[in-house]
Amino acid sequence: MTALTDSFTAALRAHSQRYHHQHPFHVRMNAGLLDPRQIRGWVANRFYYQENIPRKDAAILANCPDRAVRRRWIQRIVDHDGRVGEEGGIEAWLRLAEAVGLSRAEVLDERHVAPGVRFAVDAYVNFARTRPWVEAVASSLTELFAPDLMAERLAAFERHYPWIEREGLVYFRSRLTQAPRDAEHAMEVVTEHCRTEAEQARALEALSFKCDVLWSVLDGIDRAYPDVPEPT
Repeated sequence: MTALTDSFTAALRAHSQRYHHQHPFHVRMNAGLLDPRQIRGWVANRFYYQENIPRKDAAILANCPDRAVRRRWIQRIVDHDGRVGEEGGIEAWLRLAEAVGLSRAEVLDERHVAPGVRFAVDAYVNFARTRPWVEAVASSLTELFAPDLMAERLAAFERHYPWIEREGLVYFRSRLTQAPRDAEHAMEVVTEHCRTEAEQARALEALSFKCDVLWSVLDGIDRAYPDVPEPT
C-alpha cells in the first residue's frame, strides 16, 4: 500500500467514532434499560431500513459497470431477500418482530414508522440511486463496525431481555459472518477505485453521510419512543 492508501483506510476506519453504537438509544438498549414498548418501536422502525437494503444494493448494481463487482455484490440482495426455500434477512427480521410481540401485518404496513426514520432511509436509497456507484459502495462501509455491534447487541438481548423468544435473534447471528465478508469486499472496491485525494475525499464524505443516516434513524426512534418517567 502507498502512504496515501494507508491514510485513506485509516480515515475510513476512524469513522467508527461516529457509528450509531454510541447513540444514547443504543447505549440504553444494550444496557437493558428499554421497556418492551421501546424495543418494539425500534424493531418496527428498523424494519423499514432492513426492507430497503436490497433496493439500495440494487441501485448500486444498476449503476455499476464492473461485472466482477456486480457478481459479488448481488449476494447482498440474496442475503436479505432470500431465495426459494432459503430464509433471508428480511424474513429473519419479521421473526424478530414476532418474537418481541409485534404482528407481521403491523410491521409490513409500516404504521409505526416515524417520519424522521422514513426520511433518513429514503435519503439513503436516493443517495445510492443518484451518486456515483463507488461513493454508494463507500457509504456501505459502516459494515466495518457492524460485527462488534451485532455481537454486543446479541449478548445484550440474551442477558437483559429474556422475554424475547430466542428464535427471533437469528438475524443478529447471521450478520456476524455476513458483515465482515461484505465490508472486506467494499473496502477492496473503494481502495481500488479511489486513488486520488479528491476521490478519497468523496468516499469519506459518503461514509459520513451513511453514519448520519444511521444516527438520524435512531434520533427518530428515540423521539417516537421516549423513556417513560417513573411515577412519583
